Amino acid sequence: MNRFFQITVFAGFVAMSLSLASCAQGPGAQAPAAAQPAAAAPVQPASASSTTEGKSDDEIRDIVRIQLDKVKWSPTEGNTLGVETAVLEGDPKKPGYYLTVNHFPPGVMSRPHFHPDERHCIVIKGSWYTNTGDVFTTKGAVPLKPGDYMRHPKGAHHFDGALDDDVYVAISGTGPGGITTIDGGPIFGRIKKGE
Repeated sequence: MNRFFQITVFAGFVAMSLSLASCAQGPGAQAPAAAQPAAAAPVQPASASSTTEGKSDDEIRDIVRIQLDKVKWSPTEGNTLGVETAVLEGDPKKPGYYLTVNHFPPGVMSRPHFHPDERHCIVIKGSWYTNTGDVFTTKGAVPLKPGDYMRHPKGAHHFDGALDDDVYVAISGTGPGGITTIDGGPIFGRIKKGE
């Protein structure tokens, strides 16, 4: 994937996340407004022939619009605690760019873990509590609000999730991704503030 495409996709990801930050309600709720492109210098309109001329079929991609209340949600890593994921672009299990949205119900966090790829996260809704290290605790956790960003470097030990409210987080990276818990146990656990 060329660098221009990666930057363009990430800029769209940021714009979408910020646009949804104030209106994403999750499954079954009112549809959020369509994501708007990031503010940029005015672009001169181009004819269809000039935008596709000399490009292969693989380089010509359709515009995609996704409403979070209409996406397919699946249990994240097969958990039974209510954490779910919607894949918006790509496939986290395969090579290449991916974009997902994770939903954490109140009182559920991932346990200390790491990933084989670097991930970029933007909170869409709720207070996402984030922590680092190998001890599963909310003490010292940093709450991130809608629009806030966090990078998970490859191999960095961390954990995160929801304490008081439902949380939605957009996550992008370059697969194949994955998750490994520090103690080899379940990926998600129930926890209360102060534990």
